[in-house]
Amino acid sequence: MSPDGLMKQFHKLLHAADLPHMRLHDLRHSAATLLLAKGVHPKIVQELLGHSQISMTMDIYSHVMPSMQRDTMDGWDDVFKKEEEKEDDDDNGMAGAGVPVKPKR
Repeated sequence: MSPDGLMKQFHKLLHAADLPHMRLHDLRHSAATLLLAKGVHPKIVQELLGHSQISMTMDIYSHVMPSMQRDTMDGWDDVFKKEEEKEDDDDNGMAGAGVPVKPKR
């Protein structure tokens, strides 16, 4: 199939799917962005895209990273909340009830 024929087929498929006009390169960029947003490791995305350096991938797709950083910090919050809940359970509900609770070391 010729490059022009491929593009015509691609645009027909976009139209049939009621999707906006885009280039194949736009589809590549969208796929990489979605993979990173889903938590796929940037090294894997770099390899799929064929970038020679991970710095290239990170320079292009760093806009996806702030939400991933936020998700990571939320995960840390969950870890510490679970640890606090565990400590509360270890107190057997006696903390604040006049029963001394031995501090953990």
